[in-house]
Amino acid sequence: MASISDKARQMPASAIRKLVPYADAAKKQGVKVYHLNIGQPDIKSPDCALEAVRNCRLTHISYSHSAGMAELREGLSEKYYRRLGIDIDPSEIIITVAGSESVNMAMEIACNAGDEIIVLEPFYTNYNTFAFLNGITLKAIQTDIRNGFQVPDMEEFEKAITPRTRAILVCNPGNPTGTLYSKESMLALGEIARRHDLFLISDEVYREFCYTDEPHFSAMNIPGLEQNVILVDSVSKRYNLCGARVGCIISHNRDVMAAAMKYAQMRLCPPVLGQIAATGALDTPDEYFAAVKEEYIIRRDFMINELNKIPGVFTPVPMGAFYTIAELPVDDTESFARWMLENFRIDNETTMVTPAASFYKTPGKGTNHARLAYVLEIPEMKKALHILAEGLKAYPGRTI
Repeated sequence: MASISDKARQMPASAIRKLVPYADAAKKQGVKVYHLNIGQPDIKSPDCALEAVRNCRLTHISYSHSAGMAELREGLSEKYYRRLGIDIDPSEIIITVAGSESVNMAMEIACNAGDEIIVLEPFYTNYNTFAFLNGITLKAIQTDIRNGFQVPDMEEFEKAITPRTRAILVCNPGNPTGTLYSKESMLALGEIARRHDLFLISDEVYREFCYTDEPHFSAMNIPGLEQNVILVDSVSKRYNLCGARVGCIISHNRDVMAAAMKYAQMRLCPPVLGQIAATGALDTPDEYFAAVKEEYIIRRDFMINELNKIPGVFTPVPMGAFYTIAELPVDDTESFARWMLENFRIDNETTMVTPAASFYKTPGKGTNHARLAYVLEIPEMKKALHILAEGLKAYPGRTI
């Protein structure tokens, strides 16, 4: 039998999806699985996005421009970013196959094989995969669950920088933590990047989900760093269009965008129907975002309160996105999550969470942490968290 490559064999599995076979097996047995493991909101997509697809009169689906449809790039520039006070020309936007392709592009553009990117851990697990595929080393700076995973002292970044460091990668608001970085923290990170001439890759796909009075501060607005910032964005979360698979990569740096265009041409074009939906979504009224934000605050408050009532569980209050990291009284959250799917039932129902160890780079970190997404309506979430609490009581590997 032919043998697969070493790279294919060694590529890390998705922490978010690696337990899906266990969930599928449970469902085949007639078990209802409450999904707190994945950022798949149940909130309705904007009507204008859905209508744009319904009203499409194309007689065949042909390639778009490799950079994406002009009307989408122009619409993002004029209707979206300008409204936020972010000045971007359409020529500085390339539409990608979701935010994931944007992150991969940014890493490839910023680094040669063997180079390093500084990240704050815990971080989005797929960053690990993209780094592995490109021969890049992620240098992790630890954050603390007890202070809500806030940005540590800038001295930690200075200590992490080596001659092979090429970029700092941040997700703001954060996945998996829900941490919202302040304007002061972003300016400080920008100063580090400027002083060492590093790229600052800023993943801002959760920008609309900020739960403080202080507005989100984009890396694109850091003074004097215009040529160093690479912005990653997506329509998946903002408009609840996860399946459209449309994102973008943005930079004022012409060399970055010229390189990104080569990658864009290599894969021909982004999904056309997804781009049509994204273009329609640009007409989403402010009332939609306000209602979604209010709903997530209600869900967040309910989840955080319920989790912290469970003996041995601790989670901070996230100020962005729709995730939280919880510390559980278990020996290993991956074993616990698998046990819940295979063995634990209440009224033939169970709950699925994401083990958080794969969101960490430092060995041994996060083994008793789990990421939970507050994407279910309150009645469903209440049942899911009750099952989780009872499962923690019964789990053989409970540590408290």
